[in-house]
Amino acid sequence: MANSITLAQQFVPILDEIYKNASLTAKLDGAADLARQGANANELIIPKLDMQGLANYSRNSGYVSGDVTLTNETVKCNFDRGRMFTVDAMDNQETAGIAFGRLSSEFIRTKVAPELDAFRFATYASTPGVTSVSGALSDGAAVIAAIRAGVTKMDEDEVPQEDRYLYITPTLYGLIQDMDTTKSREVMSLFASITKVPQTRFYTKIQQNDGTTGGQEAGGYAKASDGKNINFMIVHKPALIQFDKHVVPKIIDPSVNQDADAWKFGYRNVSIADVYENKTAGVYVNFTAA
Repeated sequence: MANSITLAQQFVPILDEIYKNASLTAKLDGAADLARQGANANELIIPKLDMQGLANYSRNSGYVSGDVTLTNETVKCNFDRGRMFTVDAMDNQETAGIAFGRLSSEFIRTKVAPELDAFRFATYASTPGVTSVSGALSDGAAVIAAIRAGVTKMDEDEVPQEDRYLYITPTLYGLIQDMDTTKSREVMSLFASITKVPQTRFYTKIQQNDGTTGGQEAGGYAKASDGKNINFMIVHKPALIQFDKHVVPKIIDPSVNQDADAWKFGYRNVSIADVYENKTAGVYVNFTAA
């Protein structure tokens, strides 16, 4: 058991670090203290505030009474995925521990992070009420004009200018860089950060394979049949409900594995990706229609 604890202390921090480096949406994670645990394991409780507007002031009777409503909205986690891998003890020993060490780290970097990003982007893009615009962007000028339109739409909807993040495909970002004009630099300076997203993570809808149905044994995800390629997405971070509620990398030592003389690595992620219903103006999506 001592060896198992030591290995866990070595592996788990690496897994956390790799997730942060590999995930493009990790910077959008909300503060955990903004949501508290729900009654059920897969729920979160989000506080929601509403109030009445100004009324006429009377010099005789004074203020008109106003109502303030603070409600707790229960939202359910919509991402619950996991896998368990087995590595024979001798295979791991003969590779000086590389077999097991590489398995855990590569799984997080190449499988977990891309799917989590793709799921989040697709969820935000398909949320009712967010602004979705289609168009063919063939050159840098067209891209800048489309981004400017998105910024203007958010300005008109009174979305705060702070904490706006731009996610864009490398191809379109390259077209902007090739321009290298004052106008393009001015538009791109309006964002808290700019992140290039590979098209393989950037769809309006995805299909998540269950890992058991015929043809889906490999798990993972793919672009949905009715999904569209996203060109870019502007996100106001406070508009998102993005939390990892339960992330468990599990390591089982061969000495306590009752099924085989093998290391076992399990991973489960239960989280939520959603948009506050009164802040849908904080998400702007530009996608390719064809």
